[in-house]
Amino acid sequence: MRYLLTNCTIYTGNSVLHNHSVLVNGSTIESVLPAVAEPAEIPRHDCRGGILSPGFIDLQLYGGGGSLFSVDPSTAALASIRAHTLRHGTTSFLPTMPTNSAAMMQAAIAAVREAQPTMPGLLGLHLEGPYINPIKKGAHQEEFIQTPTSEAISELLTEAKGILRMMTLAPEVTPPEVITLLRAAGVVRSAGHSNATYEQGSEAFRLGFNAATHLFNAMSQLGSREPGLVGAIYDADSARASIIADGVHCAFAAVRISKKVMGERLYLITDAVDSSTEGAYRFRRQENYFVDEQGTLAGSALTMPQAVRNCVEHVGIPLAESLRMATLYPAQVLGLDDDLGQIHPGYQADLCLMNEQFEVQATVLKGELNWY
Repeated sequence: MRYLLTNCTIYTGNSVLHNHSVLVNGSTIESVLPAVAEPAEIPRHDCRGGILSPGFIDLQLYGGGGSLFSVDPSTAALASIRAHTLRHGTTSFLPTMPTNSAAMMQAAIAAVREAQPTMPGLLGLHLEGPYINPIKKGAHQEEFIQTPTSEAISELLTEAKGILRMMTLAPEVTPPEVITLLRAAGVVRSAGHSNATYEQGSEAFRLGFNAATHLFNAMSQLGSREPGLVGAIYDADSARASIIADGVHCAFAAVRISKKVMGERLYLITDAVDSSTEGAYRFRRQENYFVDEQGTLAGSALTMPQAVRNCVEHVGIPLAESLRMATLYPAQVLGLDDDLGQIHPGYQADLCLMNEQFEVQATVLKGELNWY
């Protein structure tokens, strides 16, 4: 089916267009054309002067809509999270499993494999652990932390082939041969939950780490005599980093400084969780974030529109660039930027429509339009 989205400001990913419309044909974008050139015979939907952007892409979230994947790695939980994220403009996402038992990781792989064929926007799985440094475990469970070996990684890659898209590891515990295996399998190697020195972090990025997980949180900090992992991330031109822009996990000034240093290498995640009283991960909400049973800061209560709004209103990043941090740049991390993250002919029709208060009015997922 073909239809037009009209009367909106279009943020394509590299330009801002007024008096233009988007022509959707099936699951793809057919064209972006001036309003005066709109074909008269095609059905149109009035976007009421809203902001039309590519659909948001969240590469790290654990729950939403009353479900927590790290406790219930099931297709039912994924369906609940899918509905929640879509309602908030996120068309593509990586459900994330933190450091956990082998059985739970296997269940997560199986759930994603089963759900993926019928769940558009489910990009795969992000494993955050279990190969992390206990010194920087944060809210992760120490009993499940392991040291990576080539044998264990080879088994994991065989079991999770086509499913595992991203893995967070501590560089100082990761042998070079493990980095090589993950790289050959096309898995994004993200440095996190790490107490790496600047030298260890820099060497890891030279050897094949290409991302970092929630900048500042659960990692060695930038200091005058020891620049730590934060310094290595700033310094490595090949390193992209996610950041949680909620004002709690990172002060907004830290987001602003990091943006000045990293530019297009910095992208947004929600790191969102949900309340839970069962399993290894039990969280309770405090205002706009969550803590575990010991009171340790855990995930956020962010949605992607809130993260974008915070970047605009509290960090001072222009809207067009804030949107790219939630769309184009995460697509680049996974190498999907030829299909996702922009509004251009031939791209997948994944779109988000917001009003000026950053409230989602509609989403388009593979061409299917949903109004809220």
